[in-house]
Amino acid sequence: MYVGSHPTIRQVMAGNPLISTIQYIAGTRSSFLLSEIVQYLDAPMTVDEIYRAIAPELPRLGLVATRRDGDVGINKLPPAQPLLPGDGGRERTSTFLERRELPPVLATAIEEYITKKVGKPWDDPVTVERLRKAITAQKDDYWKPLHKRSLRYTKGYSVLGYLAYHFPVYFMQTEHLLLRLTDEGFLKKSMTILDVGTGPGVVPLAIADFFSRLDEVKASVYSIEQSEEHIEAFLHIRDAFVPRGGAVSIKPPKKADIRDPLPAGLPERFDLIVFSNVLGELADLAGDMRAAIVGRFADRLAPDGAILIVEPADEVNSTRMRTLAASLEPAGLAVHAPCPLFRGTACKAPRCWSFATEPAIRPTRLMETLARCDEPYRYINTDIKYSFTVLKRAAIRRDGFRLSSSSKFLQLSKLHLHEGKRINTLVAKMSGELGDAKTHLFKVCDGTAKAPVYAVLPTYHRTDGNEALLSAGYGTVLELRGVLVRHNRAHDAWNLLVNRNTEVCEPDRHGQ
Repeated sequence: MYVGSHPTIRQVMAGNPLISTIQYIAGTRSSFLLSEIVQYLDAPMTVDEIYRAIAPELPRLGLVATRRDGDVGINKLPPAQPLLPGDGGRERTSTFLERRELPPVLATAIEEYITKKVGKPWDDPVTVERLRKAITAQKDDYWKPLHKRSLRYTKGYSVLGYLAYHFPVYFMQTEHLLLRLTDEGFLKKSMTILDVGTGPGVVPLAIADFFSRLDEVKASVYSIEQSEEHIEAFLHIRDAFVPRGGAVSIKPPKKADIRDPLPAGLPERFDLIVFSNVLGELADLAGDMRAAIVGRFADRLAPDGAILIVEPADEVNSTRMRTLAASLEPAGLAVHAPCPLFRGTACKAPRCWSFATEPAIRPTRLMETLARCDEPYRYINTDIKYSFTVLKRAAIRRDGFRLSSSSKFLQLSKLHLHEGKRINTLVAKMSGELGDAKTHLFKVCDGTAKAPVYAVLPTYHRTDGNEALLSAGYGTVLELRGVLVRHNRAHDAWNLLVNRNTEVCEPDRHGQ
């Protein structure tokens, strides 16, 4: 970026004189001396005084200081090496995910922990029946209205029921998410990670397992959890599953409530902060209070770090998460995935119900044992559907496909001007299948829509030319050429009707 594209230094200093000046200089040069900024300060300060004032903020700004003959040099931190799995690592990861089953050592560790905890074999009829009751109670509670939920899997058989029913799906889900983060360039070869509200350690254990298939990577994983019984389960399973001295070091969880200030003993900066199935459980807190929790943790985010928020795919949790993510923009956090960025605008998440799906996992031996009853479907949990968002500092933009201003693809915010007409547009596929055997339905978005937009493909109109709408993965950018615009007034939404003459394909990213 050219210096001339920045505001003048006096304009910058009108806000926060010292820090803003440092930011301005760092935006124009890769290194400088603190003595060089003295001339811009209204009140005289020595180099040492300036350094003491800015030192705590340097990591957040992506800067590092070094002493130089009575002065202090400021340099930009070199970019971290991205995690780029070699062919061997990717093949091992793909092979594992294709098996669709919990690692046997992990499944056994869960069974052994249940046996240890209850003092009877995990498959003892009394133990099995109590696990069923715990699972049924959790599921019944989940579907209550938000203000009536308790959702506290924190003690006794509620923890064991979580391990039996929820843990396997969430573990495999996290493995898929880590692969997404890797493909999008959000992970590094060396990372410090924090899992907020870790429960029995689903995310840390999945990180250790995922990294174990890659070469030349390492990570230190920290976590926060308020339930002593969850912490006990976490440590037992960790010790049985994660090899000592491996590439990933999983620290004992810090006992704390995530609504309180961060506990002592955590690193000052994290490359990845994860909120997995935790913010939605704070049903007693308003949206701005949940956003404040994320913002407080974001103060520990490395300059190029990322925050991953994951929630269940149901409409209530999914839409609440999207609204939460959009509300964090004033706090300096911008959505970088999975939402489309090619229009260069920040989506405001209007009633956005968007989720990803992955292949169902195979039931564990524990699930199969629980399912040997009159209502087996109650105890088999194998479907992977989830909503997620990745946040980074707003000043850091993700490299990727951008649509030129001269493009002739219609913005979705302009659909109301073309009702009943056929148009060409560019969208990202933002859901799994929402339709049925007769009519395929997918949520689509370009970051500009004021109301939900759906691509609709009747099965009898399916052709090789529009097959990409069905086969494309979640978040894939697609050209839709020749779609008919219709307004669904009953739901205040827009439908883009795809027929046998419609062309659907991925764009030529160099020719737009």
